[in-house]
Amino acid sequence: MASIISCNLISPRIPNKGIRFATTQNNNSWLTRRFVPKCSKNANPCQKLKDCAISIALALGLITGMPSYADANVNLNSYNWALPDLSVLISGPPIKDPGALLRYALPIDNKAVREVQKPLEDITESLKVAGVKALDSVERNARQASRALKQGKSLIVSGLAESKKEHGLELLDKLEAGMDELQQIVEDKKRDAVAPKQKELLNYVGGVEEDMVDGFPYEVPEEYQSMPLLKGRATVDMKVKVKDNPNVDECVFRIVLDGYNAPVTAGNFVDLVERHFYDGMEIQRADGFVVQTGDPEGPAEGFIDPSTEKIRTIPLELMVVGEKAPVYGETLEDLGLYKAQTKLPFNAFGTMAMARDEFENNSASSQIFWLLKESELTPSNANILDGRYAVFGYVTENEDFLADIKVGDVIESIQVVSGLDNLVNPSYKIAG
Repeated sequence: MASIISCNLISPRIPNKGIRFATTQNNNSWLTRRFVPKCSKNANPCQKLKDCAISIALALGLITGMPSYADANVNLNSYNWALPDLSVLISGPPIKDPGALLRYALPIDNKAVREVQKPLEDITESLKVAGVKALDSVERNARQASRALKQGKSLIVSGLAESKKEHGLELLDKLEAGMDELQQIVEDKKRDAVAPKQKELLNYVGGVEEDMVDGFPYEVPEEYQSMPLLKGRATVDMKVKVKDNPNVDECVFRIVLDGYNAPVTAGNFVDLVERHFYDGMEIQRADGFVVQTGDPEGPAEGFIDPSTEKIRTIPLELMVVGEKAPVYGETLEDLGLYKAQTKLPFNAFGTMAMARDEFENNSASSQIFWLLKESELTPSNANILDGRYAVFGYVTENEDFLADIKVGDVIESIQVVSGLDNLVNPSYKIAG
């Protein structure tokens, strides 16, 4: 188990997760106005979503090259925005926790383990009740999870991949013991001990679920098979030096990269990490909407492969819920899949994705961004990002501190701490 990673605080602070579309200072100087989403409670629902999408589109212009109000004869309300049917949006609140998103994104189909997972995740909502009153709901959650584990254990064990069965059984033993410890915590009314124990138990659940994945579940298309591919998951630690901030000195962000759903995109990133491409690079955009970096010095806007002396680009890669393999080179809008959901949505604070040219789907290279937003405003499939940009990971530790990052702060290092053995075709090992 890795040690706890933290950010060095100079004085106490409260993470700022609000949406702040602020003016940025970089080469895209045309964005000179402050854009705030306008979503009137009394507005028509469809128009409200459209207004939100337009506001976000304008703020996103630094990534996508969307037109600004300064462009002549641009009528944004005349744009045919690809918004989903409202019935899709009101089916339930979006999942915002990065750990939960990663668990549900695994290529498994085991109802028994999901029935253990769900009540443990529900503890988060239970803890929103003030004081010890929350413990009544937590107790119900804990009992439900414990009962589901006892009743479904044989089905969970049968779902483990044979090559990972021994490890999975060890995790199940730890999970069972941890369930008893959680119930004791509740009985002792130790409210502050609930969340850490919940996180521990969900880590065991996630580990069991990963042990159900037997090999890599599909073939990457032939034209991309020679690229660096992450066939599984990897975890990286990104250490950032924060300048001119009285509250934070430096911070280590833990990021889980999902090669099951984005093998080409995640593989490209891990390959660049192993080349130390991002080490010493400054943050190049931080406006409250996204934190972005990856544009190297010089005229090139991406990574120049020494073997070709050309910018290495990767295709747009999207895994759609219900499909067994990603789609490549086309947005969901291009495919007419307006109601489709992506397996890795822009739901979590700190969602990590590839930046690209708005009008060239296969132009991503090395520029990456992390989204900072509240997903209640733009839930999955209701914003202009899902299905248009390739998500390949989530910040799972210290994501709140992304709001403190500014232009000019320096990425001191990014290091792979686990999963490097899942990278195939690593170009960083090739001489030159």
